[in-house]
Amino acid sequence: MYYVYIIKSLKDNKFYIGQTNNIENRLVKHNKGLVKSTKNKKPFILVFQEEFISRKEAINREIYLKSLKGGNEFKRILIKHCRVV
Repeated sequence: MYYVYIIKSLKDNKFYIGQTNNIENRLVKHNKGLVKSTKNKKPFILVFQEEFISRKEAINREIYLKSLKGGNEFKRILIKHCRVV
């Protein structure tokens, strides 16, 4: 299985979107500073995840969500699924 996830930085309150086949391991990497794009923004909490059968589906969903970031639809997704906005 593959997953698309949204994490929230507790340092700057920003959201980051990614995809992986192991959410627990990926969150650990984000929180240890092992992910280049987020290493200075830790700690993180997982606020949303979706499951996909193929990596291609997960990548397409990640791209779609990143295209919405900051928009009203992205905010509706967060409000609906995690009530953090």
